[in-house]
Amino acid sequence: MTDRVYPSSKPTTNGGAAVPAVANTTAATANPSNTKPQLRQPYRPQPQYHHRRHRRSNCHCNFCCCCFWSILIILALALLAAIAGAAVYILYRPHRPEFTLTSVRIAKLNLTTSSDLSTSHLTTLFNLTLSTKNPNNHLTFSYEPFALSLSSSDVQIGNGSIPAFTSGTKNSTFFRSILSTSQDLDVESVKSLRSDLRKKTGVALKLQMDTKVKVAMGKLKSKKVGIRVTCEGIKGAVPKGKSPSVASVANSKCKVDLRIKIWKWTF
Repeated sequence: MTDRVYPSSKPTTNGGAAVPAVANTTAATANPSNTKPQLRQPYRPQPQYHHRRHRRSNCHCNFCCCCFWSILIILALALLAAIAGAAVYILYRPHRPEFTLTSVRIAKLNLTTSSDLSTSHLTTLFNLTLSTKNPNNHLTFSYEPFALSLSSSDVQIGNGSIPAFTSGTKNSTFFRSILSTSQDLDVESVKSLRSDLRKKTGVALKLQMDTKVKVAMGKLKSKKVGIRVTCEGIKGAVPKGKSPSVASVANSKCKVDLRIKIWKWTF
């Protein structure tokens, strides 16, 4: 039976050089965990919350500053416009032009209905005389052509026009116009107009004149502004025979209103 040979615990020398002990190798092999390399955790940069908050606060501050300066500029411009308007009013004392209806002659006012009552035809002819006055000392009005419309109970019974003209300072202008129409009316318009024609007090007439005007103050000129002149209180009668009837204009009054148009709406 052969004997087993066990390695010596002492290190042996080979030509004077020391050989490491086998026990250390055995110990290292017995504990492999000591020699296993440790894995490094991957680097994860922390979110920069502070920088984001700082940027957001800067943007918010810039937006607030822009709004503040914009509102301040608008208020300053509005203040300057108010001061300029007050100065113009004090220096020039502007007044609206005045319109007066001096006479209305009704030469023709015929409403005929067919025998079968299916259609009704209206034929009219009016002669108007009007005047306008510029009460201002420093303002001049330049009018475009007027479009005239005469109505009774919201039924249009006459159309006409007045050519363009200029009204100087402290000046009065007189002009004449002929209004007429020849048209078929619907049933509702015929009923309304017949009711007015039968009144003993006469037919109530309303005159509307639309145009645009430009105002000049020395060398300064404004843009064209729409105006509407409305004259009410006119009482007319149907003429008898060939002689025209004269309408009463003693109680008539004419009102001037601005006509401001914004896109599709007119105020």
